[in-house]
Amino acid sequence: MRNIVLFVFIFTLFSGCRPKVQEADLPKLNGYWEIQKVEMNDGEDKDYKVNPTVDYIQLKGKIGFRQKVMPQLNGSFQTNNIREKITITTEDGHFCLNYATAYGKWKETLVQLTDSVLVVKNADAIEYRYKKFIPFSKK
Repeated sequence: MRNIVLFVFIFTLFSGCRPKVQEADLPKLNGYWEIQKVEMNDGEDKDYKVNPTVDYIQLKGKIGFRQKVMPQLNGSFQTNNIREKITITTEDGHFCLNYATAYGKWKETLVQLTDSVLVVKNADAIEYRYKKFIPFSKK
């Protein structure tokens, strides 16, 4: 009986965990990402129902950029051409997105990455959940 209780506890513990991001997953970052939810470090959530902008990420290997774009009804995008440089590094077995602009530098840790979900956590333990954006012309 004790073994069954231990097994159930361990199974429950690990079934709630997200799969670790692998290096082979990194190309999935390329594309358009729409913010879905922000989980604050105090447990409070902020949901985003409608977004006037989405993030466009383009990487070649572990170097690239992120830029805010505004989707248009015809499927195109408008932008102000401001880009944040990205380099991907590894720290403590996790991939980190290191951003740089003329105004500052910051880092986010990749928590989850699939074809349709992107989750990152910043230095303040605030978690940002994104979903892959589908242009209006394809909806």
